[in-house]
Amino acid sequence: MSFFSYVFWPRPPIVGYDNMKLQILLLLCFLCIVVSFGIRHWRKRQQNPVTRKLSRSWAGAALWFGIVGLVLAVSRAEDISYVSMRFWWVLWACAFAFYLYVQVRLFRARHYEKLPAESIDDPRQKYLPRKKKR
Repeated sequence: MSFFSYVFWPRPPIVGYDNMKLQILLLLCFLCIVVSFGIRHWRKRQQNPVTRKLSRSWAGAALWFGIVGLVLAVSRAEDISYVSMRFWWVLWACAFAFYLYVQVRLFRARHYEKLPAESIDDPRQKYLPRKKKR
């Protein structure tokens, strides 16, 4: 029972900005936002249309996960009730893990590259019989 009260407690103890855990969380969330812009730039340079299609949602998802993580971390430091619950971090981590799992599965299942077709130049081909044109 103490686990549920630990996770769902509406006002956990205040954690200051000088706490190393909070600094790491803020850095990771800010890094997630920066990575979203990098993914957007990387996607524009891709030549393979399948890769571009499969990576369409990555930049937006990274941006939103970063923004939500920043809101949760700042609300914890500023002692905002119900938004600073540990449950939201558990839910955020589960959603992030599920999103990564689905994207990896989709990428493995649907990603392919067109290989260049090899043409065989056979000098006898022009002398062999062909299908008649209708």
